[in-house]
Amino acid sequence: MADRDLYDILGVDRGASQDEIRAAYRALARRLHPDVNKAPDAQARFTEVQEAYDVLSDAEKRRLYDRTGRVGSPAGAPAGAGGFDFSDLGDLGSVFDSFFGGRTASRPPRQPRAPRRGPDTRQTIHVDLEAVARGATVRTSTPSGEVVDVKIPEGCADGAQLRLRGRGRAAATPASPAGDLLLTVRVDPHRLFTRGKPHEPDPKSLDLSIILPVTIAEATFGATIDVPTLEGPVRLNVPARTSSGRRLRLRGRGLPGGAGRGDLYAVIRIVPPDPDSLGDADRAALHRIAERQHPPRSELPGVPA
Repeated sequence: MADRDLYDILGVDRGASQDEIRAAYRALARRLHPDVNKAPDAQARFTEVQEAYDVLSDAEKRRLYDRTGRVGSPAGAPAGAGGFDFSDLGDLGSVFDSFFGGRTASRPPRQPRAPRRGPDTRQTIHVDLEAVARGATVRTSTPSGEVVDVKIPEGCADGAQLRLRGRGRAAATPASPAGDLLLTVRVDPHRLFTRGKPHEPDPKSLDLSIILPVTIAEATFGATIDVPTLEGPVRLNVPARTSSGRRLRLRGRGLPGGAGRGDLYAVIRIVPPDPDSLGDADRAALHRIAERQHPPRSELPGVPA
């Protein structure tokens, strides 16, 4: 028994009644029991509380302690089992039922831990826009050197993540599963097409945009022009008096995907002729047109007609 005062251990006055001593012990026992309190000194404090209660709950032991300040049993006095007397507490399980769901002084069974799988691995694969348009299979290697075929879905977005379960690094133990292989899909830039509507690039879009060069004559009088698509050229009617920057839409000529099929936007770019390639008659004709044509810039504020 420690040299501390037994009344101080239970936190009661020297004149405390048996009911007060019992209540103090119950409160401390609930708080300090090693199955509830995981503090390093919980077991030692719990034992100290039990020893203090064993003395102060017994009238004869308490009188002896009050006279001598020492712990001990008078001759012939019975002691509780193991030096502790739980007779006042009845079934000890009633004290701890609220902590253990009715299982007296026992811990709930631990669930077995799931085997720790190996670490995930990240890789990047590159595909072209044609592969995204038709769907394709790309071959790559796993961290273990195994060659696998990866299906690229139609309309796959640039930056999309594909997961190959169990194809990552092996676990530390043979019985545990391997990690996953995480693939980032990078769609390489195309020489003709960009994804998204004109001036609205979007790596996830099923729409495509293309710059369509036309001559001054085609833009002025109108023309039927072959426009390239990912599935081959299609005919496009360019209306007369088409200005540079105008957008002409070809429905359903973009990328296929789960949401349907995107459109292809042809953005008109008027390309003037090379002056060095013009003869005298062509030059003269262009000068006459320039003299007669009303300058569109005159409609801008502050620009003279």
